[in-house]
Amino acid sequence: MNARLREIPYNYTSFSDREIVIRILGNEAWDIINTLRGERRTGHSARMLYEVLGDIWVINRNPYLQDDLLGNNKRRAALIGALRHRLNAIESRRQNNLPVKRLLDLSHAAVNEFEAEFEDTLQLRRRTLRTLSRYTRRDNIQFDGLARVSHVTDATDWRVEYPFVVLHPDTEEEVAPLVRACIELGLTLIPRGGGTGYTGGAVPLDKRAAVINTEKLDAISAVEMLTLQGLDHPYATIHCGAGVVTRRVMEAAEAAKLVFAVDPTSADASCIGGNVSMNAGGKKAVMWGTALDNLVSWKMVTPDGLWMLVERLDHNLGKIHDIDMARFRVSRFEADGKTPHGEAEILSIPGGKFRKTGLGKDVTDKFLSGLPGIQKEGCDGIITSARFILHREHKFTRTVCLEFFGQVREAVPAIVEITDLFKKHSAPAAQAFLAGLEHLDERYLKAVGYATKSKRGTRPKMVLVADVVSDDENAAAQAASEIVRLANLRHGEGFIAVSAEARKKFWLDRARTAAIAKHTNAFKINEDVVIPLPRMGDYCDGVERINIELSLQNKIKLLSALDEFFAGELPLYYQDDAQLGDAELLGNRPEQARELLKEVRSRWQWILDNLDAAQTQIPPHLPLSGEASGATGVSVFDAVQRHLLRASWKREVREPLRQMFSGSTYQTILERCTALHQATLKSRVFVALHMHAGDGNVHTNI
Repeated sequence: MNARLREIPYNYTSFSDREIVIRILGNEAWDIINTLRGERRTGHSARMLYEVLGDIWVINRNPYLQDDLLGNNKRRAALIGALRHRLNAIESRRQNNLPVKRLLDLSHAAVNEFEAEFEDTLQLRRRTLRTLSRYTRRDNIQFDGLARVSHVTDATDWRVEYPFVVLHPDTEEEVAPLVRACIELGLTLIPRGGGTGYTGGAVPLDKRAAVINTEKLDAISAVEMLTLQGLDHPYATIHCGAGVVTRRVMEAAEAAKLVFAVDPTSADASCIGGNVSMNAGGKKAVMWGTALDNLVSWKMVTPDGLWMLVERLDHNLGKIHDIDMARFRVSRFEADGKTPHGEAEILSIPGGKFRKTGLGKDVTDKFLSGLPGIQKEGCDGIITSARFILHREHKFTRTVCLEFFGQVREAVPAIVEITDLFKKHSAPAAQAFLAGLEHLDERYLKAVGYATKSKRGTRPKMVLVADVVSDDENAAAQAASEIVRLANLRHGEGFIAVSAEARKKFWLDRARTAAIAKHTNAFKINEDVVIPLPRMGDYCDGVERINIELSLQNKIKLLSALDEFFAGELPLYYQDDAQLGDAELLGNRPEQARELLKEVRSRWQWILDNLDAAQTQIPPHLPLSGEASGATGVSVFDAVQRHLLRASWKREVREPLRQMFSGSTYQTILERCTALHQATLKSRVFVALHMHAGDGNVHTNI
């Protein structure tokens, strides 16, 4: 029996009673409870047991309560005494019931462990503070509730265990000795920067975990012209600590009329250490690649507390997969960071190994040919600093906004055509470059309140925003015009911005993608999916198919709620006709309403069950738009996508009900129908897409 019962008091978490019992008492206890539940008489003993579990659970999940009890022996003793008093009361009532005795044995053991945990925690805190304060200031070692709560999760909002301690090293040099000390203390290590990751990499899974927060490692050098190993001329570089916010590096580059290529959506909060460990990309990846392509070197602390320096040799100053062989020198040092630990190792990796064919990035490849640090999500060490190349800023930029009004699958090939235009360096793109290409789907456009630039007056199905750069003004203008021409061939319209202010406005909607949250019921999961660009149309169609199915299921759920409502007692608003009874006022309206709902359900269910059927199989009674007449070889799914076939709450349900229940007497009934619609709509799940179209990295948001 896995029913999601909620009898344990003080449980404001997402854990069910079953999960809590198993975590505190074990699987055996849950089996016993289910057996005893069938024998329950008064339930008084069960309530007392759940109170014991509730007290333990709420304290385990609240670091502030833990701090209070750790600092107050009397209060702690009173709590433990109260828990044992309840268990003893259950013992006095059990009447030789052996399963209850076994359950009490498990509960007493859990209370004993709960009590011992306080003393163990106090002792480990003292030992940890004494050990770690040799390597960093005492105020950088934090056990308090606020520090632990703010480091329990990352952007996933996944919460498993609170960390035992949070460390904030002041300098890069402190990290290695802190790692070694944490290993000696038996603590699991979690590296963390801005906490913007969507992989759960910064989420502690063990209550004896130490989070090493690198945000104080925020040193950033001036732009330095260096002749890199294997090159014969100096090139612009910048050196950053792991805690430097990405936007700060971008601004430092811009101040020197240069470009920092790593440009994730989280640039205002993510840190350099995370950019390296996640191999971050962004809209500029279409031209300059991801973090890997732009790294000169990076320094990290390995899981055994040694230093490691990884240096790129023979840098091609571009995308790494464009070269036959990429070479790296891996040097290891002792904890002092100076004494070599063995000989340096040279890694020679074929460039093609860093990308899957047709993909701008392979997010599934964590090994990445054994290259340390990159794309490992902090699993093979803590990034402490890195040096990147910076690119020369082109003199002229044109920002192009493309709005597509046809089907997404018809518009998506424009992405491939645009990128191919620049890959082939054919006229008019011979002297121009594509520096960014971003995509927003229809649902994102709705969420950000996108104002169309077209005069059509309808919201586009898809929008692309592209940056074209060149040192030749005419080349930039001609390439931008050619992009617009390609869009025109795909039922699209294009608009070109020249001034910096106009270009900023074009990119503003892309910067507002977080606004999707206000379009939801405060719940969003963001996943990165990398798709070969030629298959993007199939992927978008697949996502839209999911959206249509979810929408129809939600609408049918609404019909069930309305049918249940009309089958019950309906609320009426009495005024002058108060002398009439409900039956006289309603007549046969409830039956008519339920018959309407039955007819609508039949239509909507047919659409849901027959999305793959040919359009010619659509029954005559379904509301098919006149635009679809005469079309052949089109599926029901196509017709729904094109809005030729609709399942409309407003037209098919709300309006007929308004006619059926017209007049102030029935106003409360219509209001309840609207409330049911709003409540059902809140449970609707949908998927929205925006992507770095240049490298096929699709942000799929559920």
